[in-house]
Amino acid sequence: MRKIGILLLPLIIFGCEQTFDNIIDTVQTNFQVESVRPVDSVAYRPDDSLVTIRINFSPGSDVKDVFCDIIAPDESTVNSTPLRLFDNGDVSVGDGVAGDNKFANKYPFSQSFLNGVYSIRYFVKINDETMQQVAIGNFKYNNGQDNLPPVIQNDVVDPDTLVVTAATVIFTSLDASDPNGQNDIEMVYFIVYKPDGTTNGAKVELFDDGDTENSGDLVAGDGTYSRLIQVDETNDKGLYTFEFQAKDRGGKLSNTIDHFVLIQ
Repeated sequence: MRKIGILLLPLIIFGCEQTFDNIIDTVQTNFQVESVRPVDSVAYRPDDSLVTIRINFSPGSDVKDVFCDIIAPDESTVNSTPLRLFDNGDVSVGDGVAGDNKFANKYPFSQSFLNGVYSIRYFVKINDETMQQVAIGNFKYNNGQDNLPPVIQNDVVDPDTLVVTAATVIFTSLDASDPNGQNDIEMVYFIVYKPDGTTNGAKVELFDDGDTENSGDLVAGDGTYSRLIQVDETNDKGLYTFEFQAKDRGGKLSNTIDHFVLIQ
């Protein structure tokens, strides 16, 4: 069960990787990554939906087999199999000169793809036939559709009036939808305001994962987001406000719903 004490800010530890202008490059004796594309923004074009993906290695690099994976904003992999990049001079795949250590290929980006930041992970096949990641490039994709904000409703906090003498679990739940599709919802959450009106602004995320033990959610993917939290006798007594909201991948915010919780 995912439990969180009210106003308890969890510690998050991030790992670090070496970066070079949107490139994560592992140093090798036989090649060096110089640049990747795209790294800025890409907009959907109905007359040409192909996006050119490119990685350039330094002159003299010994590279033969290059592949990539395209990762969507929801962390899913867009391509079903690794996309091969070519250095064969074929302009139809986006390569201009054969043998110049600049590898490219084109991939169709549909208008149905999510708006947001995509990552491309580049791999080189090394001598022992293993695939080694050598770079990551990030870019923002605009699918050309009007981005509408999500909508939330049917908030539940159970119980929302309680006498706390020991650790007590509260079930929270909310329905969220998005006119651009459920996958466009990036986060559903609430912020807790103490009885004196103060808050640390921490966003307590709700989940639509069907994990009844940890989040309390009953059915995955049904648009109902849930979270189990825990309070105890150390919490201030009085009337709390749970401010619910959702955010989509384009950064638009839903309506807000305030739910009042009395701890005695």
